[in-house]
Amino acid sequence: MSGINRKDKKYAKKMRNQPSNVTFTSSDPGAGRSGIESQSDVNSRDQQRGLHGGYCHRSQGSDQKHFQNVPKFINDANYRDQQRGLHGGYCHRSQGSDQKHFQNVPKFLYARDFAQHRAAEINAMLKAVVHKSNSQFLQSLPPHLRRRAMSNNAKRLPRRLREIAKKEMEKIAHLKKEQSKSKSRKARRRHGNLLHEFNRRQRKNIWLETHIWHAKRFHMVKKWGCCLADKPTAKSYRACYRAMKQKCLLQDLSYYCCLELSGTQENLLKALSPLSSWEAGTTFASVDCLSGKRQGSLVLYKAEQYPAKPLGPIVFLWRPKAEPENQSENRQLWIWAHPALKTEALIELQLACQCSDAPLPEPAPSECSASAPGRAGSKRKLQDQVGEEVIPKKKIIGNSTRDPLKPVSWTSLTTGIVIEDLTMEILRYRLVGPLSHSVIFEVLQPAVVLEDSEAKGEVTGARDVPCWWSQYCGKSEDVDLHHRQGDFPQLLSGIASPAEISAGSVLGLTVRDPRLNIPESRTPALPDPSEFKGSTHDLEKVKELSLRGVPTECAQSPIWDRNIRNIVTENKISEQELNQMKSKLLVPGSQLNLGPRESKIPILLVQQPGKRAGKEHIGWGSGWDILIPKGWGMAFWIPLIYRGIRVGGLQEGAKHSQYQGIPSFPDDFPDCPAGIRHCEETEKELVEKYKRYPPAKRPNYVHYGTMTPFHCPWQRLVEEWEVKTNANDVTPTASGKDPEAKSEGLNSSMKPIGVNEAVVCKQSSDEEKTLEPKEEMEQGSGNVTVLEPKTLSIEDISAESCHASILRSRKMLRQLSAWCQPTSSCGQRVKPFARSLPGQMTTDVVNSIVCSLPRFLVWARVSLLKKGSPDANAMICIPSNEDLQLIASDAKNCAPQEPKHRDPFKRQIKTLKDKKKKALSESGSGVQDSKLVSNRRKDLILGLWPDQPKDVMSHCSRLTIGYVSHGDFSLNVGCGEGLGFVSLSGLLHMLSSQPAEKRGFVLVRNPASLQYRLAKLNIEV
Repeated sequence: MSGINRKDKKYAKKMRNQPSNVTFTSSDPGAGRSGIESQSDVNSRDQQRGLHGGYCHRSQGSDQKHFQNVPKFINDANYRDQQRGLHGGYCHRSQGSDQKHFQNVPKFLYARDFAQHRAAEINAMLKAVVHKSNSQFLQSLPPHLRRRAMSNNAKRLPRRLREIAKKEMEKIAHLKKEQSKSKSRKARRRHGNLLHEFNRRQRKNIWLETHIWHAKRFHMVKKWGCCLADKPTAKSYRACYRAMKQKCLLQDLSYYCCLELSGTQENLLKALSPLSSWEAGTTFASVDCLSGKRQGSLVLYKAEQYPAKPLGPIVFLWRPKAEPENQSENRQLWIWAHPALKTEALIELQLACQCSDAPLPEPAPSECSASAPGRAGSKRKLQDQVGEEVIPKKKIIGNSTRDPLKPVSWTSLTTGIVIEDLTMEILRYRLVGPLSHSVIFEVLQPAVVLEDSEAKGEVTGARDVPCWWSQYCGKSEDVDLHHRQGDFPQLLSGIASPAEISAGSVLGLTVRDPRLNIPESRTPALPDPSEFKGSTHDLEKVKELSLRGVPTECAQSPIWDRNIRNIVTENKISEQELNQMKSKLLVPGSQLNLGPRESKIPILLVQQPGKRAGKEHIGWGSGWDILIPKGWGMAFWIPLIYRGIRVGGLQEGAKHSQYQGIPSFPDDFPDCPAGIRHCEETEKELVEKYKRYPPAKRPNYVHYGTMTPFHCPWQRLVEEWEVKTNANDVTPTASGKDPEAKSEGLNSSMKPIGVNEAVVCKQSSDEEKTLEPKEEMEQGSGNVTVLEPKTLSIEDISAESCHASILRSRKMLRQLSAWCQPTSSCGQRVKPFARSLPGQMTTDVVNSIVCSLPRFLVWARVSLLKKGSPDANAMICIPSNEDLQLIASDAKNCAPQEPKHRDPFKRQIKTLKDKKKKALSESGSGVQDSKLVSNRRKDLILGLWPDQPKDVMSHCSRLTIGYVSHGDFSLNVGCGEGLGFVSLSGLLHMLSSQPAEKRGFVLVRNPASLQYRLAKLNIEV
């Protein structure tokens, strides 16, 4: 049988490359090649051999007498097959034998039909003859005739292969031209090629000047049209926190967009006043900010739309007046905005200032803006064949993605206001930590004032002096101002922390090139008490600096002048030239003295106040911001790194905002367009990540009762609380029931948006006729202001925004903060001030607030009193009276637990999956049926709610009033903390139902957990 198997394998190997339509009938000669023959076939064949005189041809050593005495069992098929296998012979017929074999052959053939039936075989044969698959022209020759020279010279080939070789060689040459061989790494790392590659990669996304430095040490992400550093590759979470608390942390905020507005002060304030409100805090017309001595921050709104339709937070800075008495002087205003906010803010500013799209003409270049002749590297410039100089490749400085055809400045013909886009024109570095003073004192050294002879250009080499600095030193008042500004860095050593200085103070400086005083090794900058001269005069200056901040005249800086910024950027000494000068020093390692050729850089220092909300850790995270002209990014970055500071990315910036208790943009601004877009993008990414996990390795949020694990439904939450406040008959349903039945009580009382507001306002207006609410309620020495309810018509309600808004009124937030009775993070009561004692919460007060602010969210901080830490999108719920009693009686009891919910979609998903498998297994229209089944419920994902949430407030056993947007274990306070929003109506409902000694206690539950955690809710202003 082994011989039979070998025959079958050999036959299958021969037939595997034959066309699929080739079949052999029983009449074909090769039909019986299976290796196993029937007995009748063997007998008939033997009879034919005997009749026609066929003979068996054996090997040469066989005996002819063997055929005379053939035994009878010779007709046995097995014996004959064994003999064939032993002797290897085969049966050979004569020409006249086996006539019956041709009985089935037709007498004539139709050539057309025969060719059609054998077309596939003929095509396969011709294809195999003309061209061999996966072979070249050299492979057509036998191995012993192949030569290496044949691959280059076709004439060395035989004549029959020359035409084929020419065609293939032409094809290979054409492919080489299209796909050129990649250069070696050594060639790619050359300066010219590397610079060209970097410039090409910056066309789609903006690179910061520190991008290369960050790319080697950080995880990079592409966000908001920029390549930004997300987090360090090294494990440095706690190290960055220690740097913020005890040392210094550095961040590159140059991706923030700067918009410059110039015009008269009256026109600017008139155009910008509708974009903000004094109720929310600082405005453009604040006295300290308007003088230019302090930086201000506010939330920008659409014109006349406060408190609805916010755009986002901005930071603004006025240029100090050169002549304070001159009221008609043109003022300059810088507005710093997040790149996700730039488009909306720019459009709103153009509408407010009535600016058209007509660009202003470019300013004329300065006489001394061109680079000085004879600089190093000029001899290396290339020349083409004609002799003209070839423009060398230059590093891109500034915004690399800006379209040259689009305008960057807009002017108003009516108001005279000019708006200019200064994105990437001014760099911004942030120093966070108490050692920021020491770093600034060591890195930033005041520039040396030129003497009269040097200023006039009478000394040798004065042609290399930057012309703006010589002109600046020619005025005595400017020199005096420079000396006064240069004394402030020395005074900083007498202050322990930047938080001791007035918030937002601005200091203008003109400093030396920081590359000239870099230490040989990385040494931390530590405060040196001996540097501070403890005289009485200096102590008074330090006290004045702490109380009043920097004087207004010291906030001036030449960086406001665009021409000076361009000159400083163009006249920067390159690293190559600087290194060549250092190599020629007689004493290696000594400081290089350039004299008048040294660059002078105008900068601005802006104080960051740190944590100001609440009464705990005031001043934490304070520091300084450094504003630098473009082109000098790495020149300042490396000296700062050599002072032993640590660098952070986007995640460290988010933690800095979280520990300060302030919302970060765009994550914590759900009422802004950029925040809504960010929420949708984040939800999409998290859902895709969730779907990549198998069902057994991901949480089933339906069982946990979490309807929105990847986003916070703020709009639905405020609408449901509005309905509950009006109806006042909705109670939380027990878990375990059908979710559709749970929402019957809520959906039955649901009405179109805007109707409930009219009902509430009408009821409140009727109550006003009979009951006159008290204007003030006194308890001790605390006063509570009662807001008069607004009577809104149907037209006003329909015109309101459909999105939830955030409450930013300082007066209302202080009142809510007093009612919540803020405590410390450890749960201990903090003795409030006399003026902030909480007043009584009456029904009239609550109704007036709810009527005037129906759909508002309140920024709050939740601190867990025991173990646990909140996660993102965790629910903030109202504890019942039984929960508070149980927690008070049992100190070890953390909080209640949510019963497990039933998944009503699990059976549907399984049924659809079975139907899809059944449709795929069926023949014919199975594919179409499977498509119909899959498209029927595409949104069904095991573990997630498929539809939009309907009853997010009362879905669980405890009523939900808000969500946590950022949460983690806080290293600053040593417990779990979360920041998020709560519904104003839900907050007032909770505070009014809780006893006075237990107000502000809430329950927090993570999306993938059934355990509630007791926490304290604080509203910090």
